[in-house]
Amino acid sequence: MAVALRPISIPDFSAPGEQPRIPAATYAARCEALTARAACDWVAVYADREHFANIAFLTGFEPRFEEALLLLGAGRRVLVVGNECESYTPIAGLEGCETVLCQSFSLMGQDRSRRASLVDVLRAVGIRAGDSVGLAGWKYLEPEEWDGEAPSFFAPAFVVDSLRRVAGAGGEVSDVTALLLHPTTGLRSTIDADQIAAFEWAAARGSAALWRIVAGARPGDSEFAAAARMGYAGEPMSCHTILASGGPGETIMGLRSPSARILERGDGVTVGIGLWGGLSCRAGLLAEADEAFLKTAADYFAGLVTWYETSGIGAEGGAIHAAVAESLARGGLRSSLNPGHLTGLDEWTHSPVRPGSTERIASGMPFQVDIIPAPMPAGWTLNCEDGVVFADAALQAELKARHPATLARMLARRDFVRNELGVPVKDDLLPLSAIPLCLPPFWLRPDLLLTLG
Repeated sequence: MAVALRPISIPDFSAPGEQPRIPAATYAARCEALTARAACDWVAVYADREHFANIAFLTGFEPRFEEALLLLGAGRRVLVVGNECESYTPIAGLEGCETVLCQSFSLMGQDRSRRASLVDVLRAVGIRAGDSVGLAGWKYLEPEEWDGEAPSFFAPAFVVDSLRRVAGAGGEVSDVTALLLHPTTGLRSTIDADQIAAFEWAAARGSAALWRIVAGARPGDSEFAAAARMGYAGEPMSCHTILASGGPGETIMGLRSPSARILERGDGVTVGIGLWGGLSCRAGLLAEADEAFLKTAADYFAGLVTWYETSGIGAEGGAIHAAVAESLARGGLRSSLNPGHLTGLDEWTHSPVRPGSTERIASGMPFQVDIIPAPMPAGWTLNCEDGVVFADAALQAELKARHPATLARMLARRDFVRNELGVPVKDDLLPLSAIPLCLPPFWLRPDLLLTLG
Protein backbone atom coordinates (compact mmCIF):
# COMPACT_ATOMS: atom_id res chain seq x y z
CA MET A 1 0.00 0.00 0.00
CA ALA A 2 1.62 3.25 -1.18
CA VAL A 3 1.27 6.13 1.29
CA ALA A 4 2.34 9.68 0.43
CA LEU A 5 2.65 12.99 2.25
CA ARG A 6 0.95 15.74 0.26
CA PRO A 7 -0.22 19.32 0.74
CA ILE A 8 -3.98 19.10 1.24
CA SER A 9 -6.42 21.88 2.01
CA ILE A 10 -9.18 20.67 4.32
CA PRO A 11 -12.46 22.12 3.04
CA ASP A 12 -14.83 24.14 5.16
CA PHE A 13 -17.64 21.62 5.41
CA SER A 14 -19.76 24.36 7.06
CA ALA A 15 -20.30 24.48 10.80
CA PRO A 16 -23.40 22.88 12.30
CA GLY A 17 -26.03 25.40 13.32
CA GLU A 18 -28.65 24.91 15.99
CA GLN A 19 -28.07 21.89 18.20
CA PRO A 20 -30.45 19.07 17.20
CA ARG A 21 -32.84 17.84 19.89
CA ILE A 22 -34.13 14.34 20.51
CA PRO A 23 -37.97 14.25 20.34
CA ALA A 24 -39.86 13.34 23.50
CA ALA A 25 -41.50 10.48 21.64
CA THR A 26 -38.06 8.96 20.99
CA TYR A 27 -37.20 8.91 24.69
CA ALA A 28 -40.57 7.31 25.43
CA ALA A 29 -40.05 4.68 22.74
CA ARG A 30 -36.62 3.82 24.12
CA CYS A 31 -38.02 3.35 27.63
CA GLU A 32 -40.88 1.23 26.31
CA ALA A 33 -38.48 -0.94 24.31
CA LEU A 34 -36.26 -1.48 27.35
CA THR A 35 -39.13 -2.48 29.63
CA ALA A 36 -40.60 -4.79 26.98
CA ARG A 37 -37.28 -6.57 26.47
CA ALA A 38 -36.58 -6.80 30.21
CA ALA A 39 -39.97 -8.43 30.90
CA CYS A 40 -39.75 -7.44 34.58
CA ASP A 41 -42.21 -5.71 36.89
CA TRP A 42 -39.72 -2.82 37.19
CA VAL A 43 -36.57 -1.64 35.47
CA ALA A 44 -34.05 0.43 37.42
CA VAL A 45 -31.31 2.28 35.54
CA TYR A 46 -28.34 3.47 37.62
CA ALA A 47 -26.32 6.60 36.86
CA ASP A 48 -23.73 8.87 38.41
CA ARG A 49 -21.60 11.72 37.11
CA GLU A 50 -19.08 9.42 35.42
CA HIS A 51 -21.59 6.78 34.30
CA PHE A 52 -24.45 8.89 32.98
CA ALA A 53 -24.96 7.71 29.41
CA ASN A 54 -27.66 5.07 29.88
CA ILE A 55 -29.98 7.35 31.82
CA ALA A 56 -29.28 10.26 29.44
CA PHE A 57 -30.09 8.06 26.43
CA LEU A 58 -33.43 7.13 27.99
CA THR A 59 -34.48 10.48 29.43
CA GLY A 60 -32.26 13.39 28.36
CA PHE A 61 -31.32 13.89 32.04
CA GLU A 62 -27.94 13.07 33.58
CA PRO A 63 -27.04 13.55 37.26
CA ARG A 64 -24.52 16.16 38.34
CA PHE A 65 -22.51 15.77 41.57
CA GLU A 66 -24.54 12.75 42.75
CA GLU A 67 -26.16 9.43 41.86
CA ALA A 68 -29.57 8.79 40.36
CA LEU A 69 -31.98 6.00 39.44
CA LEU A 70 -34.57 5.84 36.68
CA LEU A 71 -37.45 3.57 37.66
CA LEU A 72 -39.80 2.26 34.98
CA GLY A 73 -42.81 0.17 35.95
CA ALA A 74 -46.51 0.15 36.84
CA GLY A 75 -47.08 2.81 34.20
CA ARG A 76 -44.69 5.24 35.92
CA ARG A 77 -41.45 6.95 34.92
CA VAL A 78 -39.59 8.11 38.03
CA LEU A 79 -36.23 9.83 38.46
CA VAL A 80 -34.86 9.26 41.96
CA VAL A 81 -32.28 11.96 42.72
CA GLY A 82 -30.51 13.78 45.54
CA ASN A 83 -30.72 17.33 46.79
CA GLU A 84 -28.84 19.06 43.98
CA CYS A 85 -30.50 17.31 41.05
CA GLU A 86 -34.04 17.73 42.37
CA SER A 87 -34.27 21.08 40.58
CA TYR A 88 -32.35 19.84 37.51
CA THR A 89 -34.62 17.00 36.40
CA PRO A 90 -36.92 19.29 34.33
CA ILE A 91 -34.16 19.20 31.69
CA ALA A 92 -35.32 15.66 30.88
CA GLY A 93 -36.95 15.22 27.49
CA LEU A 94 -38.93 12.19 28.66
CA GLU A 95 -42.49 13.33 29.20
CA GLY A 96 -44.46 12.29 32.25
CA CYS A 97 -41.29 11.79 34.28
CA GLU A 98 -41.75 12.24 38.03
CA THR A 99 -39.02 13.45 40.38
CA VAL A 100 -38.62 11.72 43.73
CA LEU A 101 -36.06 12.79 46.33
CA CYS A 102 -33.68 10.33 47.99
CA GLN A 103 -31.24 12.30 50.11
CA SER A 104 -28.81 9.39 50.43
CA PHE A 105 -27.85 10.23 46.84
CA SER A 106 -26.78 13.69 48.03
CA LEU A 107 -23.21 14.66 48.91
CA MET A 108 -21.89 14.08 52.40
CA GLY A 109 -22.93 16.63 54.98
CA GLN A 110 -26.01 17.80 53.11
CA ASP A 111 -29.48 17.65 54.61
CA ARG A 112 -30.87 14.12 55.05
CA SER A 113 -33.82 14.98 57.28
CA ARG A 114 -36.58 14.43 54.71
CA ARG A 115 -36.07 11.28 52.60
CA ALA A 116 -32.77 9.58 53.33
CA SER A 117 -33.76 5.91 52.95
CA LEU A 118 -33.59 4.47 49.45
CA VAL A 119 -35.52 1.42 50.65
CA ASP A 120 -38.38 3.65 51.80
CA VAL A 121 -38.31 5.57 48.52
CA LEU A 122 -38.44 2.39 46.44
CA ARG A 123 -41.42 1.12 48.41
CA ALA A 124 -43.19 4.45 48.16
CA VAL A 125 -42.75 4.45 44.38
CA GLY A 126 -44.48 1.07 44.24
CA ILE A 127 -41.92 -1.74 44.20
CA ARG A 128 -43.29 -4.59 46.30
CA ALA A 129 -42.09 -7.84 47.82
CA GLY A 130 -42.11 -10.51 45.14
CA ASP A 131 -41.55 -8.09 42.27
CA SER A 132 -38.97 -8.76 39.59
CA VAL A 133 -36.55 -5.87 39.02
CA GLY A 134 -34.16 -5.55 36.10
CA LEU A 135 -31.16 -3.38 37.02
CA ALA A 136 -29.02 -1.67 34.37
CA GLY A 137 -25.59 -0.70 35.61
CA TRP A 138 -23.00 1.09 33.54
CA LYS A 139 -21.51 -2.09 32.04
CA TYR A 140 -22.03 -5.83 32.48
CA LEU A 141 -20.03 -8.95 33.20
CA GLU A 142 -19.53 -11.66 30.60
CA PRO A 143 -20.37 -15.25 31.76
CA GLU A 144 -16.71 -16.18 32.23
CA GLU A 145 -16.17 -13.22 34.57
CA TRP A 146 -18.57 -14.23 37.35
CA ASP A 147 -19.71 -17.57 38.77
CA GLY A 148 -21.36 -16.46 42.02
CA GLU A 149 -24.72 -17.83 43.14
CA ALA A 150 -26.34 -14.39 42.84
CA PRO A 151 -25.72 -12.00 39.96
CA SER A 152 -23.26 -9.16 40.41
CA PHE A 153 -23.68 -5.66 38.98
CA PHE A 154 -21.71 -2.61 37.92
CA ALA A 155 -23.71 -0.46 40.32
CA PRO A 156 -23.12 0.44 43.99
CA ALA A 157 -23.82 -2.29 46.55
CA PHE A 158 -26.07 0.22 48.31
CA VAL A 159 -28.40 0.30 45.29
CA VAL A 160 -28.28 -3.47 44.73
CA ASP A 161 -28.88 -4.25 48.40
CA SER A 162 -31.78 -1.80 48.60
CA LEU A 163 -33.49 -3.30 45.54
CA ARG A 164 -33.01 -6.85 46.84
CA ARG A 165 -34.37 -5.87 50.25
CA VAL A 166 -37.51 -4.36 48.76
CA ALA A 167 -38.10 -7.22 46.29
CA GLY A 168 -37.62 -9.71 49.12
CA ALA A 169 -36.97 -13.44 49.02
CA GLY A 170 -39.83 -13.98 46.60
CA GLY A 171 -38.59 -11.34 44.17
CA GLU A 172 -35.64 -11.15 41.87
CA VAL A 173 -33.07 -8.53 40.88
CA SER A 174 -31.48 -9.36 37.53
CA ASP A 175 -28.95 -7.62 35.29
CA VAL A 176 -30.50 -6.07 32.15
CA THR A 177 -27.54 -3.87 31.17
CA ALA A 178 -26.89 -5.90 28.03
CA LEU A 179 -30.28 -4.82 26.70
CA LEU A 180 -28.76 -1.36 26.37
CA LEU A 181 -25.11 -2.11 25.62
CA HIS A 182 -24.78 -5.41 23.74
CA PRO A 183 -22.67 -4.63 20.66
CA THR A 184 -25.31 -5.72 18.15
CA THR A 185 -28.66 -6.05 19.94
CA GLY A 186 -28.28 -3.31 22.56
CA LEU A 187 -30.69 -0.39 22.26
CA ARG A 188 -27.78 2.04 22.23
CA SER A 189 -25.81 0.18 19.54
CA THR A 190 -27.89 1.51 16.65
CA ILE A 191 -29.31 5.02 16.49
CA ASP A 192 -31.88 6.91 14.44
CA ALA A 193 -31.60 9.97 12.24
CA ASP A 194 -32.23 12.45 15.06
CA GLN A 195 -29.51 10.93 17.24
CA ILE A 196 -27.10 10.87 14.30
CA ALA A 197 -27.71 14.56 13.75
CA ALA A 198 -27.08 15.27 17.45
CA PHE A 199 -23.85 13.28 17.42
CA GLU A 200 -22.67 14.93 14.19
CA TRP A 201 -23.22 18.35 15.75
CA ALA A 202 -20.94 17.37 18.64
CA ALA A 203 -18.34 15.54 16.54
CA ALA A 204 -18.01 18.41 14.09
CA ARG A 205 -17.56 20.99 16.85
CA GLY A 206 -15.15 18.84 18.84
CA SER A 207 -12.98 17.96 15.85
CA ALA A 208 -12.84 21.59 14.70
CA ALA A 209 -11.72 22.60 18.20
CA LEU A 210 -9.06 19.90 18.12
CA TRP A 211 -7.77 21.09 14.74
CA ARG A 212 -7.32 24.59 16.11
CA ILE A 213 -4.93 23.13 18.67
CA VAL A 214 -3.02 21.01 16.15
CA ALA A 215 -2.66 23.79 13.59
CA GLY A 216 -1.74 26.41 16.18
CA ALA A 217 0.76 24.57 18.39
CA ARG A 218 4.22 26.17 18.46
CA PRO A 219 7.49 25.65 20.34
CA GLY A 220 7.43 27.80 23.46
CA ASP A 221 3.72 27.24 24.12
CA SER A 222 2.76 25.72 27.42
CA GLU A 223 0.40 22.80 27.10
CA PHE A 224 -2.22 25.02 28.73
CA ALA A 225 -1.70 27.72 26.09
CA ALA A 226 -1.90 25.18 23.28
CA ALA A 227 -5.11 23.67 24.67
CA ALA A 228 -6.68 27.11 25.07
CA ARG A 229 -6.79 27.47 21.28
CA MET A 230 -9.65 24.96 21.15
CA GLY A 231 -12.12 27.76 21.87
CA TYR A 232 -14.20 25.69 24.24
CA ALA A 233 -17.81 26.91 24.36
CA GLY A 234 -19.08 24.85 27.31
CA GLU A 235 -20.44 21.81 25.45
CA PRO A 236 -20.87 18.70 27.64
CA MET A 237 -17.83 16.44 27.37
CA SER A 238 -17.49 12.67 27.20
CA CYS A 239 -13.95 12.67 28.62
CA HIS A 240 -11.34 14.95 30.11
CA THR A 241 -9.56 17.09 27.53
CA ILE A 242 -6.27 15.38 26.69
CA LEU A 243 -3.06 17.19 25.80
CA ALA A 244 0.26 15.58 26.64
CA SER A 245 3.76 16.04 25.27
CA GLY A 246 7.27 14.71 25.77
CA GLY A 247 10.73 15.08 24.33
CA PRO A 248 13.10 12.38 23.05
CA GLY A 249 13.36 9.57 25.56
CA GLU A 250 10.35 10.77 27.60
CA THR A 251 7.14 8.83 28.17
CA ILE A 252 4.02 10.48 26.74
CA MET A 253 0.91 9.62 28.73
CA GLY A 254 -1.97 9.45 26.28
CA LEU A 255 -4.69 10.15 28.86
CA ARG A 256 -3.08 13.12 30.61
CA SER A 257 -4.70 16.53 30.93
CA PRO A 258 -2.72 19.64 29.88
CA SER A 259 -0.01 20.95 32.18
CA ALA A 260 2.40 23.90 32.34
CA ARG A 261 5.04 21.90 30.43
CA ILE A 262 6.59 23.96 27.61
CA LEU A 263 6.43 22.46 24.13
CA GLU A 264 9.77 22.13 22.37
CA ARG A 265 10.65 21.47 18.75
CA GLY A 266 10.79 17.73 18.13
CA ASP A 267 8.38 16.84 20.95
CA GLY A 268 5.74 14.21 20.53
CA VAL A 269 2.31 15.70 21.23
CA THR A 270 -1.13 14.14 21.56
CA VAL A 271 -4.49 15.87 21.93
CA GLY A 272 -8.02 14.50 22.33
CA ILE A 273 -11.38 16.24 22.66
CA GLY A 274 -14.62 14.36 23.26
CA LEU A 275 -18.07 15.94 23.32
CA TRP A 276 -21.28 13.96 23.85
CA GLY A 277 -21.48 11.98 20.64
CA GLY A 278 -18.06 12.49 19.14
CA LEU A 279 -14.39 12.23 20.09
CA SER A 280 -11.41 13.09 17.91
CA CYS A 281 -7.73 12.65 18.69
CA ARG A 282 -4.51 13.49 16.86
CA ALA A 283 -0.88 12.83 17.76
CA GLY A 284 2.37 13.55 15.99
CA LEU A 285 5.69 15.39 16.19
CA LEU A 286 6.07 19.13 16.76
CA ALA A 287 8.42 19.37 13.79
CA GLU A 288 8.51 20.09 10.06
CA ALA A 289 10.00 16.74 9.04
CA ASP A 290 11.59 13.52 10.31
CA GLU A 291 12.18 10.64 7.91
CA ALA A 292 12.15 7.85 10.51
CA PHE A 293 8.94 9.13 12.04
CA LEU A 294 7.34 9.54 8.60
CA LYS A 295 8.02 5.87 7.82
CA THR A 296 6.23 4.76 11.01
CA ALA A 297 3.41 7.23 10.40
CA ALA A 298 2.91 5.83 6.89
CA ASP A 299 2.71 2.28 8.26
CA TYR A 300 0.15 3.44 10.80
CA PHE A 301 -1.87 5.28 8.16
CA ALA A 302 -1.98 2.08 6.10
CA GLY A 303 -3.71 0.41 9.06
CA LEU A 304 -6.23 3.23 9.23
CA VAL A 305 -6.90 2.91 5.50
CA THR A 306 -7.48 -0.81 5.94
CA TRP A 307 -10.13 -0.08 8.58
CA TYR A 308 -11.94 2.39 6.34
CA GLU A 309 -11.73 0.06 3.31
CA THR A 310 -12.86 -3.05 5.20
CA SER A 311 -15.63 -1.64 7.38
CA GLY A 312 -19.19 -1.47 6.14
CA ILE A 313 -22.68 -2.79 6.85
CA GLY A 314 -22.51 -6.57 7.11
CA ALA A 315 -18.77 -6.71 7.80
CA GLU A 316 -17.81 -9.04 10.65
CA GLY A 317 -16.00 -7.50 13.60
CA GLY A 318 -13.46 -10.32 13.63
CA ALA A 319 -12.65 -9.77 9.95
CA ILE A 320 -12.07 -6.05 10.53
CA HIS A 321 -9.83 -6.83 13.50
CA ALA A 322 -7.79 -9.36 11.52
CA ALA A 323 -7.37 -7.08 8.50
CA VAL A 324 -6.19 -4.13 10.57
CA ALA A 325 -3.86 -6.32 12.65
CA GLU A 326 -2.29 -7.76 9.50
CA SER A 327 -1.80 -4.33 7.95
CA LEU A 328 -0.20 -2.84 11.08
CA ALA A 329 2.03 -5.88 11.55
CA ARG A 330 3.69 -5.22 8.19
CA GLY A 331 5.08 -2.06 9.79
CA GLY A 332 5.94 -3.74 13.09
CA LEU A 333 2.91 -2.21 14.81
CA ARG A 334 -0.21 -3.40 16.62
CA SER A 335 -3.34 -1.74 17.95
CA SER A 336 -3.14 -1.17 21.70
CA LEU A 337 -6.91 -1.65 22.09
CA ASN A 338 -9.75 -2.77 19.81
CA PRO A 339 -9.31 -1.14 16.41
CA GLY A 340 -12.68 0.60 16.46
CA HIS A 341 -15.56 0.59 18.91
CA LEU A 342 -19.14 1.76 19.35
CA THR A 343 -19.46 5.25 20.76
CA GLY A 344 -22.14 7.68 21.86
CA LEU A 345 -22.86 9.89 24.82
CA ASP A 346 -19.94 8.18 26.51
CA GLU A 347 -16.70 7.65 24.63
CA TRP A 348 -16.82 3.81 24.53
CA THR A 349 -19.90 1.63 24.91
CA HIS A 350 -18.87 -1.77 23.48
CA SER A 351 -17.16 -3.17 20.40
CA PRO A 352 -17.97 -5.93 17.93
CA VAL A 353 -14.41 -5.51 16.60
CA ARG A 354 -12.69 -8.27 18.55
CA PRO A 355 -10.58 -11.29 17.59
CA GLY A 356 -12.82 -13.95 16.10
CA SER A 357 -16.02 -11.93 16.50
CA THR A 358 -18.83 -12.86 14.11
CA GLU A 359 -20.89 -9.83 15.14
CA ARG A 360 -21.64 -7.68 12.12
CA ILE A 361 -21.81 -3.95 11.56
CA ALA A 362 -25.41 -2.79 11.12
CA SER A 363 -27.04 0.33 9.79
CA GLY A 364 -27.22 3.01 12.47
CA MET A 365 -24.09 1.98 14.35
CA PRO A 366 -22.00 4.94 15.57
CA PHE A 367 -18.29 4.05 15.57
CA GLN A 368 -15.09 5.63 16.76
CA VAL A 369 -12.18 4.70 14.51
CA ASP A 370 -9.81 4.23 17.43
CA ILE A 371 -6.51 2.63 16.40
CA ILE A 372 -3.75 3.44 18.90
CA PRO A 373 -0.43 2.18 17.47
CA ALA A 374 2.18 0.41 19.55
CA PRO A 375 5.02 0.10 20.23
CA MET A 376 6.16 3.72 20.03
CA PRO A 377 9.67 4.85 20.95
CA ALA A 378 9.79 7.17 23.94
CA GLY A 379 9.15 10.73 22.77
CA TRP A 380 7.05 9.59 19.78
CA THR A 381 3.26 9.38 19.58
CA LEU A 382 0.77 8.78 16.75
CA ASN A 383 -2.98 8.80 16.65
CA CYS A 384 -5.87 9.64 14.35
CA GLU A 385 -9.29 9.02 15.90
CA ASP A 386 -12.63 10.19 14.53
CA GLY A 387 -16.29 9.23 14.61
CA VAL A 388 -18.27 7.69 11.75
CA VAL A 389 -21.77 6.26 11.43
CA PHE A 390 -22.96 3.49 9.15
CA ALA A 391 -26.23 4.19 7.35
CA ASP A 392 -28.02 2.21 4.65
CA ALA A 393 -30.04 3.83 1.87
CA ALA A 394 -33.21 3.97 3.98
CA LEU A 395 -31.48 5.68 6.91
CA GLN A 396 -29.72 8.11 4.59
CA ALA A 397 -33.10 8.94 3.04
CA GLU A 398 -34.48 9.61 6.53
CA LEU A 399 -31.50 11.85 7.26
CA LYS A 400 -32.09 13.74 4.02
CA ALA A 401 -35.72 14.30 4.95
CA ARG A 402 -35.18 15.26 8.60
CA HIS A 403 -31.65 16.73 8.65
CA PRO A 404 -30.60 17.60 5.09
CA ALA A 405 -27.70 19.87 6.10
CA THR A 406 -26.28 17.16 8.36
CA LEU A 407 -26.36 14.59 5.58
CA ALA A 408 -24.86 17.05 3.09
CA ARG A 409 -21.87 17.66 5.38
CA MET A 410 -21.29 13.95 5.88
CA LEU A 411 -21.50 13.20 2.15
CA ALA A 412 -19.06 16.03 1.41
CA ARG A 413 -16.62 14.60 3.95
CA ARG A 414 -16.94 11.15 2.41
CA ASP A 415 -16.18 12.60 -1.02
CA PHE A 416 -13.13 14.35 0.45
CA VAL A 417 -11.82 11.09 1.92
CA ARG A 418 -12.28 9.40 -1.45
CA ASN A 419 -11.13 12.10 -3.82
CA GLU A 420 -8.45 13.97 -1.85
CA LEU A 421 -7.09 11.31 0.48
CA GLY A 422 -7.58 8.49 -2.04
CA VAL A 423 -9.33 6.09 0.34
CA PRO A 424 -12.21 4.13 -1.27
CA VAL A 425 -14.73 4.07 1.58
CA LYS A 426 -18.09 2.41 1.07
CA ASP A 427 -21.31 4.32 0.40
CA ASP A 428 -22.72 3.39 3.83
CA LEU A 429 -19.90 5.08 5.81
CA LEU A 430 -20.65 8.68 6.84
CA PRO A 431 -17.86 10.67 8.56
CA LEU A 432 -18.97 12.71 11.56
CA SER A 433 -15.69 14.60 12.02
CA ALA A 434 -14.85 17.92 10.36
CA ILE A 435 -11.30 16.59 9.76
CA PRO A 436 -12.06 13.07 8.48
CA LEU A 437 -8.96 10.84 8.34
CA CYS A 438 -6.76 13.95 8.21
CA LEU A 439 -3.43 12.94 9.74
CA PRO A 440 -0.60 15.49 9.73
CA PRO A 441 2.43 13.66 11.14
CA PHE A 442 4.28 16.99 11.58
CA TRP A 443 2.38 19.65 13.50
CA LEU A 444 4.56 22.50 12.26
CA ARG A 445 3.34 21.58 8.75
CA PRO A 446 -0.37 20.83 9.34
CA ASP A 447 -1.01 21.37 5.63
CA LEU A 448 0.86 18.14 4.86
CA LEU A 449 -1.46 15.15 5.21
CA LEU A 450 -0.92 11.47 4.64
CA THR A 451 -2.79 10.11 1.63
CA LEU A 452 -3.13 6.87 -0.25
CA GLY A 453 -1.18 6.72 -3.49
